[in-house]
Amino acid sequence: MTKPAILITGASSGIGATYADRFARRGHDLVLVARDAARMETLAVRLRAEAGVSIDILPADLTRTDEIAAVESRLRDDERIGILVNNAGAGLGGRFVDQATDAIGQLITLNATSVARLANAIAPRLVARGDGAIINIGSVVGLAPEFGMSVYGATKAFVLFLSQGLAHELSQRGVYVQAVLPAATRTELWERAGADETSLPPMMDVNDLVDAALVGFDKREGITIPPLHDSSLWSAFDTARMAMLPGFGATQPAERYTP
Repeated sequence: MTKPAILITGASSGIGATYADRFARRGHDLVLVARDAARMETLAVRLRAEAGVSIDILPADLTRTDEIAAVESRLRDDERIGILVNNAGAGLGGRFVDQATDAIGQLITLNATSVARLANAIAPRLVARGDGAIINIGSVVGLAPEFGMSVYGATKAFVLFLSQGLAHELSQRGVYVQAVLPAATRTELWERAGADETSLPPMMDVNDLVDAALVGFDKREGITIPPLHDSSLWSAFDTARMAMLPGFGATQPAERYTP
């Protein structure tokens, strides 16, 4: 069978470029999306030579409506594309009270809105043919407001919830959805967010992160958390969440809220 082509966002460096390398070596043709066309072309030249796959370059700024529309059209119309890797994202340095309103809006557009729009562009076609996959790159920060990255963490919590919701909607239609939740990973994101690299703690190597995420992909995990050694902790967390669901149908306030 012909392997599906894969569209990867944020593919010019870091996690996205590493996914491109791994999927190319698995024999998949690629569509690479990012703002930096020159870096993507350098990557594509190498992977075409080393893996013998076809690679298209689609430069786009996913915070711009006209440019994301081109990516959406490609996902809707290109029948070869059977897997979407929603990886593009950014961080934002500083405390919430010091962050610029426009910068917050742009971060939400990139980290959350573009993820939903691109998933929405490809999902109907995958459902119609009864197979395919959507990989959304989230973060453990979306589970940890204590880390003090309020807006970034909120966008990653959105990615997790969206992924879980899509899994419920699409899995019975043959479409696999995976949320990958990295912890701190050594990529260019930190420098772009204005972090002082000399003060950063030890981080996971990006190659280790993607290789672990692909183990989860091959196992068809819904949630993959590469740095979490004790998987029972996530199971307990999710079990506690689901135990609350019956109570959400109550028509009277809980006794503790009775005046």
